[in-house]
Amino acid sequence: MSHQLAIEHDVIGVGFGPSNLALAIALDESARRSRLKCAPLFVERQPHFTWHGGMLLPGSDMQISFLKDLVSIRDPTSPFTFVNYLHKRGRLLDFINCRTFYPSRLEFNDYLRWVAAQFKSQAAYGETIIAVEPVTAGQTVTSLRVHSRTLAGGETVRLARNLVVAVGGQPYVPQVFAKIAEDSRLFHSSRYLDTVERAGFGGRATRIAVIGGGQSATEVTVDLYSRFPDARIDLIFRGHALKPSDSSPFVNEIFNPDYTDFIYAQSSERRDAIVRNFRNTNYAVVDSDLLDQLYRLLYQQRVGGETRVALHPRSEITGVDARPEGIEISLADKFGGRNRRSTYDAVVLATGYDRETPHAFLEPIRRYIRDAVLDRNYRLVTSPAFRPQIHLQGYSEASHGLSDTLLSVLAARSQEIAESLLSTISRRELIA
Repeated sequence: MSHQLAIEHDVIGVGFGPSNLALAIALDESARRSRLKCAPLFVERQPHFTWHGGMLLPGSDMQISFLKDLVSIRDPTSPFTFVNYLHKRGRLLDFINCRTFYPSRLEFNDYLRWVAAQFKSQAAYGETIIAVEPVTAGQTVTSLRVHSRTLAGGETVRLARNLVVAVGGQPYVPQVFAKIAEDSRLFHSSRYLDTVERAGFGGRATRIAVIGGGQSATEVTVDLYSRFPDARIDLIFRGHALKPSDSSPFVNEIFNPDYTDFIYAQSSERRDAIVRNFRNTNYAVVDSDLLDQLYRLLYQQRVGGETRVALHPRSEITGVDARPEGIEISLADKFGGRNRRSTYDAVVLATGYDRETPHAFLEPIRRYIRDAVLDRNYRLVTSPAFRPQIHLQGYSEASHGLSDTLLSVLAARSQEIAESLLSTISRRELIA
């Protein structure tokens, strides 16, 4: 497509997961209220809407209340609430009878897909953004030329007056595994279901290592135990013990939207201290119910005299080698001084995500970005001659608090970004 034929959009959203899905709702509702015309488009690399599809494990529940959906905290009367989803699906009374605030992850994914289907006309699936270039008039950048590549390899070019980036984190591969990152026997938990179902472990003795000490590592370990009766699973982590997440009510208040204002007003040193203090709400911790389930599993092993699952705490991985017979991992006990070496048929990295910014596709406009730290409305600080707004969702934990990568603030954050974007549209219409 030539640049002259490129379609112009008020906003292009990069990624169409929960963050930009919440923004689609906020833009739609705010534009209706203010009687402004806003034409957004959301470009998503997946061929259809899926939220963490690789970890939609049977029996896994949300760790956050259904009331912290895409809109309820901002507007419980919105037609896009989880409660209205249940009503439309004919399950509201049944859900009430379940007496829980925590739906299954499968159901919450279905809720998100239900919302996404209502914004299908604003989404372009199966496209990956590859470059964002400036469009200039004299010395002023007036808009952005957004290049994307389709699954078939074709390229599409669109114009955007503003950009909102919300592509989530990249699966984190520890440096010690970097040299075998392309080995098919090594995979990240983000691809767990897709990979493990093709692995062909059934019916033979298999050794599997799970690396990590958090929720995903524990979920994968329990799932492997039930999925492959002949498998032996080693859960390898650096801590002294698997630790429970703190979801007590007073601590949970750090995820309230107004806490973002408090965090943002602090100095960078104080922000760092607060994030460190509350890391046990979100990082390298496990839901208490799941910990109980794993402990009971290990206890029943002792009763039956079998050892299909083994925990290896305080373990530092000192070496990794890909051999024909499997992936060899060398471990050092950080406190006992003992070393061990084991070979595995498969290794699952439940090692979290890397959220380094800005992204490579922003390189052509890097010179206009003044500061990597976002302003209060999640906007990149750019030079005065740069008119487009660029907002980032899910990349400002250091400045906006721990809730930034979670679902807790979606409703409030999307409204703040929508109002910021619509203010520029309003000014443009007044000038026109």
